Amino acid sequence: MAVPIIDIFAGPGGLGEGFSALINEENQRVFKIALSIEKDTLAHETLRLRSFYRQFDHGQVPDDYYSFIRGLLSIEQLYANWPEQADHAEREAWCGTLGDPDEKDQNAVSDEEVDTRIRAVLNGEQNWLLIGGPPCQAYSLVGRSRRQERILNEGTDKRVGLYKQYLRILAKHSPAVFVMENVKGILSAETTENHVFQKILQDLGDPAACFPENYRIEQVCPGYKIYSLVNLPEGFDIYGNPTYQPKQFVIQAEHYGIPQTRHRVILLGVRNDIDINPGIIGQSDEIPVRSVIGSLPRLRSGLSKNKDSFENWQNVIKRLLDSQVLVQMDKQIADNIRQNVLQLDNPLFGKGADYLPTGELAIGYLADWYLDTRIQGVLNHACRSHMDSDLLRYMFVACFGNIKEQSPKLSDFPTELLPAHSNVKEGVDDKKFADRFRVQLAGRAAKTITSHISKDGHYYIHPDPTQCRSLTVREAARIQTFPDNYYFCGPRTSQFHQVGNAVPPYLAYQIAGVVGHIFQQLEEPVAQENQ
Repeated sequence: MAVPIIDIFAGPGGLGEGFSALINEENQRVFKIALSIEKDTLAHETLRLRSFYRQFDHGQVPDDYYSFIRGLLSIEQLYANWPEQADHAEREAWCGTLGDPDEKDQNAVSDEEVDTRIRAVLNGEQNWLLIGGPPCQAYSLVGRSRRQERILNEGTDKRVGLYKQYLRILAKHSPAVFVMENVKGILSAETTENHVFQKILQDLGDPAACFPENYRIEQVCPGYKIYSLVNLPEGFDIYGNPTYQPKQFVIQAEHYGIPQTRHRVILLGVRNDIDINPGIIGQSDEIPVRSVIGSLPRLRSGLSKNKDSFENWQNVIKRLLDSQVLVQMDKQIADNIRQNVLQLDNPLFGKGADYLPTGELAIGYLADWYLDTRIQGVLNHACRSHMDSDLLRYMFVACFGNIKEQSPKLSDFPTELLPAHSNVKEGVDDKKFADRFRVQLAGRAAKTITSHISKDGHYYIHPDPTQCRSLTVREAARIQTFPDNYYFCGPRTSQFHQVGNAVPPYLAYQIAGVVGHIFQQLEEPVAQENQ
């Protein structure tokens, strides 16, 4: 029987996707999502659609699903055609805001509602898994830098205390195991009262102690031992708790088969009455970004201020050849720019679309994980439009990356290509946000895909200069290791936001292997007793 999962702060379902993909020797799922909760309406739509997809056995997904993702069938008709699976998906994926939401939030749910739903889906099962990552913007190093904020204030920023909702569910329902994800910045975050990370470790170790005595808990939670997923304990304290340095909880995703330098704190909690020491996930070589996006159809960006056409786009970029700007830069870079500008052509699929009928695709990495021959194309692969001046910068940045094998800082830019922003001088002189135009290097893992990609393509420039553009949603999704048949609902801005906020599913899949082994050992004594 599959281990039930409750997934809170689920986003578009990256963690859940990885756990759901783990298959045992009998070709059955080791884990099954029992309930996932997400407050964002569009991310919830994505979550619900993926739940619908998983109601079918591997290879048995109906043709209607593929008709929908190709734009030939509405989502309403898809669900109407398969009512049983659609109803199950609606029950499994819950659009709800946890914690202390705004009174005007239509998705607000009470603690009592959450508890009732959890009890109903678990149906008495004691050995289950809680996963999720409380919203992390409050702890983000970049966010705190932009807000010029060293000390976090739980009273004015409710996100600081959202992990308490995680704690409350642990205290109330005592899952056998939990997996909790957050940003690396949580290690250095402070409130006016404490160091956030040390307080979180203490609270997770004894969740029931975090609530008033009159809080009604039917069964007192026995507490948890907190493990790293990538480092074995340095030792154990007098109570048997594993000991680590804080940085040992950080997973550097590029060392674990994820083609990006995503560094996140991921905690593994094992209930104190379970005497099992978990293993760790194994390291692998760095995966270059070309391995996952290099085989996708070539596209060109659009023009945001002028009438868009290939000829106008090409002519804008050709201005580089007629300007004096090439004289101001390294000769190798200038020659590379000339070479690439002269090679500009009109890609077969132009600026792309929500669905491109390409036929079957190839990929240089994890083909069984990414590819689905039934798509017969590519989803969510459409370009943004850019200003003329940014196209020239994108060409320079991509060619700089080709030659120097690094992304340029603002101080590397020719003066004529610097943006006319008031804080550019700070970027040149003080190196503050000096990498605001960042190319993803083809031969290296990409930089972290974050929700910021929804607002700004400058940090995510495609390595091919002849495409002269920022990444598409599908390229970002591949870097995040979402399978190609994972469809993101909503407008493109929301799609980017969902992808950037997610846990890479292939990383979650590897974590699932470690967690699955814990549950396997839990089941062995029961199986022996029944013999």
